[in-house]
Amino acid sequence: MKKLLPVLIMLFLTGCNVRTLNPVSETGADQAFLIKLSFGIMMFVVAVVCVLFIIFTVKYHENDLNRKDIPKHEEGSRVLEILWTTIPFVLLAILAVPTVMYTFQASNTEAGSEDTLHVDVIAEQWNWTFAYENGKETHKELVLPVDREVVLHLKSTDVIHSFWVPRLIGKRDTIPGEENELKVTPDQTGTYQGKCAEFCGLGHTDMRFDTEVIPAEEFEEWLSEEK
Repeated sequence: MKKLLPVLIMLFLTGCNVRTLNPVSETGADQAFLIKLSFGIMMFVVAVVCVLFIIFTVKYHENDLNRKDIPKHEEGSRVLEILWTTIPFVLLAILAVPTVMYTFQASNTEAGSEDTLHVDVIAEQWNWTFAYENGKETHKELVLPVDREVVLHLKSTDVIHSFWVPRLIGKRDTIPGEENELKVTPDQTGTYQGKCAEFCGLGHTDMRFDTEVIPAEEFEEWLSEEK
């Protein structure tokens, strides 16, 4: 049981952000795919190493017949050297190409339509402010319409924070004096937890917020309501 406990702890820790693997937007689905792809590549490498380790252990282990044998000297193998140079490069390319593609898709906000909703996301110690185009502001509650493209303009008034809604979109830093942008189109209604993903001071744990995705008509009514 003592040997099993560290394994169980590791499994628990790796599952802390399992919400990321249950996305409710196309952007979130793309990022979940990248996580699964990278995990699959890692498991493939681990499996290959384990199989080779077992084969070599069984084939070349010392016994009474070979204890006094002197192995034949090998200068090297050009084929093996090419393989163990090429295979890592191919695996990295398989992961890098979709990663770069999806990152640019989430960051490219220039192609937005006239119907695109723009929301200013302002981070400060230790609070979030969400400002809409009509002047309405909310704190620690981001309200978005379903099936409508949203561009988030990320800003900070003090230190570096990191905006993250695991089921909607990946992390993006909010940097003082700069503006970062994220594009997302929620495709399911519901309430999803958001947080600051970068330690920003003693009140870091207070920087949680709810993202409520509601039908378009309900969102328009909410947006036109008084503060």
